[in-house]
Amino acid sequence: MSNETVAATAHAHAHTHAHTARAIPPSALAELRVADDAGRACVPYAAVEGGDPLRCCLRPSVPGERIALVAYAPLRRWAAGTGADPGAYDEQGPVFVHAEECDGPAPSSTYPFARAGALRVLRRYDAAGRIVGGRLLEIPEASSEGFDRAFAEAFADPAVALVHVRAVEYGCFHFEVRRP
Repeated sequence: MSNETVAATAHAHAHTHAHTARAIPPSALAELRVADDAGRACVPYAAVEGGDPLRCCLRPSVPGERIALVAYAPLRRWAAGTGADPGAYDEQGPVFVHAEECDGPAPSSTYPFARAGALRVLRRYDAAGRIVGGRLLEIPEASSEGFDRAFAEAFADPAVALVHVRAVEYGCFHFEVRRP
């Protein structure tokens, strides 16, 4: 995917709701498709039932798509680009991605993986990569409004540089939102 495509996708995404849900960047995906952040080789397979939350394009997989489950360390990768040192807050966890390059996220009027009633943790991090709070969110029927309120609350604290959205049940990283 070209940088222009990524920029256009991010721009389109930014105008559909108050904050931009960021997928795993293409450069990180290229590395994860060889070896993940735990050092394990990528092992692609065909999605059987579909519905796996793909963090490369922020949509569920469909049956038959070639995907992989890899370990991803989002805070570590963000810190490497900013010079931050998250220390003990560095963590890695499982994420699903397409096994080959994809087109990335399409513009959407909702946040990804926003099923009403699902529980999400929104972890807040400062510019040094340290956790500065968090919030549990039960996704309401008006999911975009619920996320918008939670992100507005997070970024009302000037120390918050980014927010990671994770599933409560498995702790999986879903997406990142950075300070606007």
